[in-house]
Amino acid sequence: METKNNDVSILIVDDESDIREILQFNLEHEGFKIDLADSAESALEILRPTHRLILLDIMMGGMSGFKMADLLRKQGNNIPVIFLTAKDTENDMLTGFSIGGDDYISKPFSIKEVIARVKSVLKRAEQQNELPVNKELTVEGLTINLDSKIVTADGEVIDLTKTEFNILVLLMQNEGKTFSRTEILGKAWEGNGVVLDRTVDVHITRLRKKIGRYGDYIINRTGYGYNFNPSGK
Repeated sequence: METKNNDVSILIVDDESDIREILQFNLEHEGFKIDLADSAESALEILRPTHRLILLDIMMGGMSGFKMADLLRKQGNNIPVIFLTAKDTENDMLTGFSIGGDDYISKPFSIKEVIARVKSVLKRAEQQNELPVNKELTVEGLTINLDSKIVTADGEVIDLTKTEFNILVLLMQNEGKTFSRTEILGKAWEGNGVVLDRTVDVHITRLRKKIGRYGDYIINRTGYGYNFNPSGK
């Protein structure tokens, strides 16, 4: 059942008053309930379970938006976060996604774009909440237990690094979907350091070797990226 906008509370966190005001005016016009914070520190005090989304500026005095989001994720808070930033670089985007950001909007932004992104992220979060939780991913004799984080291949426990585990979960959860190296870096990587596309290839080579015959199911589509396909195509 789709949630009406007037049932949705959004927390806007930005140290520029003009940005806060224009976002508040336009999102309230769309029917959303809006709370404002001028710093990450005050946002952490204001944040409530009733909030459904955070619009979070990255570069603020004091605690950064990245730091706040990382803190929330480490506390187990999975509220959707859309980062706002005056910078528009690939490394910033990868950092944002690697610490659990749901989207990334560069300043100056179009209000129509912000509203569309907000609605898209909220809809995606609502759909995910409605899905039944599957505790295991299984393809033939390859199984991932999402609770225990244990991977087995034909009954044998496979010792994976956290990054290898994340890559395998990403690919198996989206069987047949091809992810670019940049997408894999953004969705599955651990840590905020700068890494290269080639690093993805190295990790997938190791992952394929560890899972034995099932490694052939991880397909490299030249020029596009990787997918998980038991048909081998």
